[in-house]
Amino acid sequence: MFKPLTAISLVALLFSPMALSENVTVEELQDGLDHPWALAFLPDNQGILISERSGALRRWQAGKGLSAPLKGVPKVWARSQGGLLDVVLAPDFASSRRVWLSYTREQAEGRAGAAVGYGRLSEDYQALSDFHEVIRQQPGLSSGANLGTRMAFDGNGDLFVAFGDNFQAAKAQDLNALQGKIVRLKADGSIPPDNPLVGKAGTRPEIWTWGMRNPQGLALNPWTHQMWESEHGPRGGDEVNILRKGANYGWPLATWGVDYSGEKVSGSKGGEVEGTLQPIWHWQISPAISGMAFYNSTRFPQWQNSLFIGALKEKNLIRLSLNGERVVDQQRLLADRGERIRDVRMGPDGWLYLLTDESNGKLLRVGLAP
Repeated sequence: MFKPLTAISLVALLFSPMALSENVTVEELQDGLDHPWALAFLPDNQGILISERSGALRRWQAGKGLSAPLKGVPKVWARSQGGLLDVVLAPDFASSRRVWLSYTREQAEGRAGAAVGYGRLSEDYQALSDFHEVIRQQPGLSSGANLGTRMAFDGNGDLFVAFGDNFQAAKAQDLNALQGKIVRLKADGSIPPDNPLVGKAGTRPEIWTWGMRNPQGLALNPWTHQMWESEHGPRGGDEVNILRKGANYGWPLATWGVDYSGEKVSGSKGGEVEGTLQPIWHWQISPAISGMAFYNSTRFPQWQNSLFIGALKEKNLIRLSLNGERVVDQQRLLADRGERIRDVRMGPDGWLYLLTDESNGKLLRVGLAP
């Protein structure tokens, strides 16, 4: 059973050998990005797609820099945390050229909801065609907060999408709403018949798990082939979860955080609540975690069996050392740069690629010196 850190265990963790600084190298590949949110590697050394929250999708290439915004991207609702968010290539991109996007779109009365869809990337990489919206939160309940919308494919080609609670906490326990849920779709956007709520009255069949607050990271564990998720708590209680079919992760009934006022979260019954699943790791003080990536390259053996997570409030890169499904240590990197880290991906070359969430956002390449 996961327990909060004691003062003794926290001191041991902070001063463990892993917490010693490593000779980390950082190369700025691109600046001038407008609050970039996500990146996706194109095959055959064709560069990287980068989404900007204001609504532009661009292509970056080494030696050539940043392209003009691609055409055919859906219009987005770009306010507060909303806008153009995640970008993911379909597993069969080589033949389908399908690019998936998550974004926010305005609905009734000035409120917005998250949406997910796909288009076909042109052979010249300058446009998306035939964009098709597959799923969106209805009704839109967000004024710009807790939108989530990370995406990731599993090893079977199914798409997982993480939707935030839209700052409407009770909706995370409502199985007839998509707020605070992880959904699972087939590669064509249809609903897998073995989703846990298929055929159950009064529920959404897309749902895989529920009781999430504001998911910010989603990644497939390359060793166990399970989907992992990271999310913001309220004030404290940021979490890392392993997504298990049909599980309730508790929000707002179970949380290790408190309300922004410092008071107990409305409806909370404590950190551990019967019938809900515990995170495998949480922070009592929120780093405001964001995108994440597992490291399984041989380029930097010291980083094997690690999970890297960006931090927005702490403005650093968190490295969690793993032993199976257990986090056994943590380390903070890049704190001296003072930049909000929004996305983290391991490149096909074994380097880490990061995006900084700034008005002059950057694409960074991070590794270890020989």
